[in-house]
Amino acid sequence: QVQLVESGGALVQAGGSLRLSCAASGSSVSNYAMGWFRQAPGKEREFVAAISGGGSTTDYADSVKGRFSISRDNAKKTVYLQMNSLKPEDTAVYYCARDNSYRSLKMGRCDYWGQGTQVTVSS
Repeated sequence: QVQLVESGGALVQAGGSLRLSCAASGSSVSNYAMGWFRQAPGKEREFVAAISGGGSTTDYADSVKGRFSISRDNAKKTVYLQMNSLKPEDTAVYYCARDNSYRSLKMGRCDYWGQGTQVTVSS
C-alpha cells in the first residue's frame, strides 16, 4: 500500500515562505501524477498544484500562480511545494495526493491522500 506523509507546515508571517514536502512510501511514485490541495476551515478542499509523473508538466490554481512552485524528486519519492509570498488567505490544511491520471488528480480524484499539514499565515 501507499502512504503519503506531508511535512513542513508551520506558522509564518504574511510575505514569508514555506516548503512543504510529501514523502511517499510503499511504492514508487515515478509514474504517478502528484498534487497539492488545501482546505481552509469551513471551506471545500481546493486544488493548489499538480505535477506530472516525469515532472515536466505543472499546473497551479490561479490564486497561487507566481507564488507557489511544485517539484518532485522521484528518486526520493518526494514531492515539494515551495510557497512564497504567503498570504493569510493561504491558511489551510495542505494535503498531498497521488493518482495515475494527471487529469483526474487535478480534479481531486486521487487514489491516495496524505493526512495533511497545517499552514497558518498571519497578517
